[in-house]
Amino acid sequence: MFNLEHEQVLFCQDKEIGLKAIIAVHNTVCGPALGGTRMWNYNSEAEALKDVLRLSRGMTYKNAISGLNLGGGKAVIIGDSRTQKNEALFRRFGKFVNNLAGKYITAEDVGISPKDMIYVAMETNHVAGLPGKSGDPSPVTAYGVYMGMKAAAKAQYGKDSLSGKKVSVQGAGHVGQYLVEHLVKEGAKVFLSDIHEPTLMHVANKFNTEIVGIDEIYDLDVDIYAPCALGATVNDDTLKRLKCSIIAGAANNQLAKEDIHGFAVMEKGMIYAPDFLINAGGVMNCYGEVVGLQQSQVMDMAENIYNTTLDIVNTSKEKNIPTYQIANQKAEERIAALTNIKKYY
Repeated sequence: MFNLEHEQVLFCQDKEIGLKAIIAVHNTVCGPALGGTRMWNYNSEAEALKDVLRLSRGMTYKNAISGLNLGGGKAVIIGDSRTQKNEALFRRFGKFVNNLAGKYITAEDVGISPKDMIYVAMETNHVAGLPGKSGDPSPVTAYGVYMGMKAAAKAQYGKDSLSGKKVSVQGAGHVGQYLVEHLVKEGAKVFLSDIHEPTLMHVANKFNTEIVGIDEIYDLDVDIYAPCALGATVNDDTLKRLKCSIIAGAANNQLAKEDIHGFAVMEKGMIYAPDFLINAGGVMNCYGEVVGLQQSQVMDMAENIYNTTLDIVNTSKEKNIPTYQIANQKAEERIAALTNIKKYY
């Protein structure tokens, strides 16, 4: 069930502090595994394990297709990020990260803030996205998603303008907020949903967007569906209901089953902008911190997501192959090319 060919999976626990976490290192051919830490109140350890394994594999592909000298890894902390955060928990987690001796570099993800990473950094140097350095990667992530969305629009509609387009954004978190800002500034009509009502109300009022229900979002007559929360929202049920012509968002692992739903999306005439490609701005931001790039260089890398997305979508149309397959192939080709140089970090 979980055979995704990981190099290493580390289960981390400290009962006294209340820490229960999993670090998954998927592949380090291209360099040390970099990927954020997610804090989520999973229903079970099995659910957390499945998530971290899929997410870490996605990071391998994301970093490879982005041309970064990084491998793929991810971590999850099992718990409620609104009520269970504390300094001791993050510092203990930092010790586990440090025990991997640089094989895994962590950063923030869902449920984690740059402030939390400060505590982690008290116990390890293998942290990116710290305040005063590259900081919150959300703005760069959102910009890359925006660029990918515009490229998909260019392929689908003949021009990349989003003015007048109806876009449903699922998730009003950090990335979702910045994405909404880009869309509203360009003149798109935005529909917004989120499970956390205070955040939803704040973002909707700030950008004058229309609020829709958690389940209602799948039935809207829109041009673009932008999943920016959790994964697997493109599935057997939702594909019967979605009326969009483009799927482009920040969430990881949007296709519940790649080999089934990637083809189904294409057969419905929809363009799917591969998630690990267009949401790579955040890891680019962290990579810039690790290797010492200027912020302008990082933004240029994020802007180039437009060109890569357009190339993949056009190739998909020419060869009648799902976009996810082409993106996967590009990532795998780079990993294969580097395997003979350096097998493991």
